[in-house]
Amino acid sequence: MSSRDVVICSFYTPDEYYAGHARELREQLNSLGIAHELLEVEKKPGEDWADVTRKKIGFIRDICHKHPDKMVFWIDVDCRISHLPDYISNSTADLIGFQRSFGSPLAIGYSQRTRFWEPSFWGVNVTEQGRKLIEDAYALEQTATLKATDDYFLEEAWRANAKNLTFQMIPATAILRDRAVFETGQKPPFFSFGSSGNVAQFKNKVKQHGTKKTQSLRGRLLTKAKQLESLLPDSIRHPMRRLADSSGITGALTKDRNVGIDPVRAKVLREILTAGMQGRRKEFESSSLHFSLHYLPNYVEKSTIEVAEAFLSYADKSGKSIPLMWWEKPYPGNFGDWLSPLMIASEAKGPLVYFSPTEASLRKHIVSLGSIGRFIRANSVVVGTGISSDDLTLHPKADYVSVRGPHTAKALKASSGKDISEFGDPGLLLSELIPVSRGKTNGKVALVRHFSHSALPVLLPPHVDEISVMMSRRSDIESFVRTLNEYDKVITSAMHVMIVCQSYGIPCGLITFKGYEENVHGSGIKYEDYALGAEVEVMNPQVVELDLRKSQLDNLIKDITVSEQKKQQVRGHLRQAVSRFEK
Repeated sequence: MSSRDVVICSFYTPDEYYAGHARELREQLNSLGIAHELLEVEKKPGEDWADVTRKKIGFIRDICHKHPDKMVFWIDVDCRISHLPDYISNSTADLIGFQRSFGSPLAIGYSQRTRFWEPSFWGVNVTEQGRKLIEDAYALEQTATLKATDDYFLEEAWRANAKNLTFQMIPATAILRDRAVFETGQKPPFFSFGSSGNVAQFKNKVKQHGTKKTQSLRGRLLTKAKQLESLLPDSIRHPMRRLADSSGITGALTKDRNVGIDPVRAKVLREILTAGMQGRRKEFESSSLHFSLHYLPNYVEKSTIEVAEAFLSYADKSGKSIPLMWWEKPYPGNFGDWLSPLMIASEAKGPLVYFSPTEASLRKHIVSLGSIGRFIRANSVVVGTGISSDDLTLHPKADYVSVRGPHTAKALKASSGKDISEFGDPGLLLSELIPVSRGKTNGKVALVRHFSHSALPVLLPPHVDEISVMMSRRSDIESFVRTLNEYDKVITSAMHVMIVCQSYGIPCGLITFKGYEENVHGSGIKYEDYALGAEVEVMNPQVVELDLRKSQLDNLIKDITVSEQKKQQVRGHLRQAVSRFEK
């Protein structure tokens, strides 16, 4: 079966929202060469959204009758596909779709979801059982007098026929999610989800299927806290946020407590990570060996072990320890965040102790690389830290050696803090720490995306190679910068990759992707803050299409190098910060 044997169908009401999406969807399916049936339907007097949606079942049945030799897919009109993968268009299953709420197969089952299938994109095959499913759903929809939407009838037909159906679940990674991390070996996502908001409006007004699952107390508290914060004025919200961060409330509410389907397996993985964080090499090696002899690690587990190795390399030392705050996630680490321990370790003699930005601690600690100024405490020693937006407050009583740039300094002053004029992001020192001779290059361009852009379906020209930004171990960072230096130029949406290019003198362009500009947190102030602090030309991200073949990449490139004088100044900042712990 090929895309010629597939028809995608949807319908829409003539209001501006749905009609506009229908035009866009039709243009997209035409460009992909996929057969489609998009029908405009009128909402009759007295009908509401729920009444209209249940008509989907009869509409899909009609399309099945019209195309008896084609696999029929329904797609919500405000959803999109960038392509139709072979494993979907060539499926032999009777029924194919996403699990409800785009869940993972490791969380399959009715104890996890009220219904099995996600109704926004699903297909029935030309098989006898596939067609029977839609006929049964239609028969119930025609006779049922209850208030229900289309997915209720799909679920009932599924439950009635499940024992005789073959079915295929589309991987959860196939949906394009904001700030999702692209995993090694993952098929490119093809589906993007849209929502008109009607689902929430009608949630308690239509027939639902029951579930044993309830939201945890922690989840309810987090939801309420976010709602309350959004209602408060800045004068109250900022102090409350700082109190929640410094007291550990933020960490308690947001901490990942998922242990997976095997608690014993999860326990061993936690032992590996904890041993790495605390520098206990023997325990790390013992737990790692146990894990390797019993389990085949998935991507998340491999990433966790890599991060544990990185932690171990900084914590397994003798001497007086230095607590250091940085973001360790997402695993296996984000290059820019993991530059922080690398830089501090270059000046520190003793071990580094990890300190989470969201955990409570009374110990003095260093805050360095990254836009984590929000999390500075009274007992912080600050060196090169920045902010992501100018509406944040900084703790005025911290020990400020330096900040990233004048915008951060201005925010500190506005927070009743001291005047500070020592600037510079420590990331610009990487060429001093890992010297690389930049010889003859390969004539190509390297693309390095911010981790929040990693799952976007980007199309590359032939002369562009992609390099991942996901790493934490020093050996991987060393390999990464050597590879960057092999290329003529670099295009990146990650600020610290740009900073490192300017450290080594690699021509670089800073970009963001159209439609996904908000994936990288903040107002964009950090780019100018860095440049003014580093005394270089300001580079702000240039918006490009996902299809980079349409962009003139050379026009985005600038050849900017940080001065040796600035590098030495920033090195002095690091030494001052570390010296606070060696007296």
